Amino acid sequence: MAATFGYSGNTLLTVQEMYAADAAAIDVGIDGITLMSNAGRSIAEAIVARWSPRQTVVLCGPGNNGGDGFVVARLLTENGWNVRLISLVALEKFTGDARHHAELWAGEIEQPESGIGDAELVIDALFGAGLTREVDGVARELLEAAEGRDIVAVDVPSGVHGDTGQVLGYAPQAALTVTFFRRKSGHLLLPGRVRCGEVLVTDIGTPLTVLDGIDPKQAENGPELWVQALHWPQPMDHKYFRGHALVVGGPVLTGAARMSAKAAQRAGAGAVTLAAPGDALTVYKVTLESIMVAPFRDTSSLQDIVETPKVSAALIGPGAGLVTATRERACMILRTGKPTVVDADAISIFEGAPELLFDSVKGSVVLTPHEGEFARLFPDLQGGRVFRARAAAVRSNCVILLKGYDTTIAAPDGRVAINTNAPADLATAGAGDVLSGIIVALLSQGIPAFEAACAGAWIHAESAAMFGPGLIPEDITAGLPAVLRKLKAFPL
Repeated sequence: MAATFGYSGNTLLTVQEMYAADAAAIDVGIDGITLMSNAGRSIAEAIVARWSPRQTVVLCGPGNNGGDGFVVARLLTENGWNVRLISLVALEKFTGDARHHAELWAGEIEQPESGIGDAELVIDALFGAGLTREVDGVARELLEAAEGRDIVAVDVPSGVHGDTGQVLGYAPQAALTVTFFRRKSGHLLLPGRVRCGEVLVTDIGTPLTVLDGIDPKQAENGPELWVQALHWPQPMDHKYFRGHALVVGGPVLTGAARMSAKAAQRAGAGAVTLAAPGDALTVYKVTLESIMVAPFRDTSSLQDIVETPKVSAALIGPGAGLVTATRERACMILRTGKPTVVDADAISIFEGAPELLFDSVKGSVVLTPHEGEFARLFPDLQGGRVFRARAAAVRSNCVILLKGYDTTIAAPDGRVAINTNAPADLATAGAGDVLSGIIVALLSQGIPAFEAACAGAWIHAESAAMFGPGLIPEDITAGLPAVLRKLKAFPL
């Protein structure tokens, strides 16, 4: 697993890890001037491949991003483009590799006061992913003036933080962002992901071996990370070998648990049981045909069901209700040590007392909060999604699946995956219940919690994307077989 995180094209680097990668490349004999030259060349080639020659202005900042901009300006000019270059600082202010390439520029270095003019294409080489202050002053004025034109961003649109995707004051909307060697989390997280437009990762000569000493822990979620962990039925398998998932139903909002149970069944669990409180037993029995329904009276009788040897994973939360019994039942299930998904009401009921939940964890657990539920368990955690999800995973000793358009999955050991295949259509009531059902099915088959959460998020989103507009939760469940067929044929 660690090797996949380190060497896959899915790997994401932090800003500091990218600096370390550049330094390691230089240490093995690839000088910084060459790396910058290769970076600028890759940007120029991407531009030429997408646009015909037109009035172009390159905006250069005072650091290495500015140096890349000088390379782009020179190469486009050599290709017959009409290029102006505006720099925030005078030539003598540049140092190192950026100074070298700035001195190769034969054209005029204009001051910011010159403005964008009639440029149709703007190259944003002002600030890179490591920017920590807000974009303001003349830099912001130039970027605001560029809005509405085609913008190509070097590394990230200026103002987008490379680790968090957060906008520091202002960031332009790029048509294309060209980055190098590996992407950063900010390319995938909102709002930076939207600001980046198309993201192109180019090879500038950094050898893969530089990752040996970095050991990246972030990746874009995709089958490469977990497809080998999936279980497919074998000729000698029986239904319980394929996993027995238990879904705990609620007394009033019965539809949530029913959607979870049906999703668990479609996602591959060999058997699914829905534990039904007595006052809702008839509803569950009448509406669930091939899913077993087991009645319970109280937490003690539910425990008898959970501890049945054939039950291999449990889900509690969908439609459970914000009542004391939900808290008691969640703690009881967690204390059994069986792999568990905790969702919805079973998260919110611990607001103000999250330690009760965390102290009950005895086995593999996946918590699946949306932002509001996350804040109820971890009100003190602020900052970017990766930081918050990772810190929450360590504190709770659970896998955290922080739901959203940029769903972020974090494990207590520091691994983080960011999901990118979800359509906006998933913002519909009940979609989360289907997701938790998919994950409990995977847990029931013995798949480790982090891999089950990552696979569940991707499969759920892929099914939704394949359906498209008009999506309702049942459509996600109905689309699971097609996604599973695709994964079964995925090259290992």
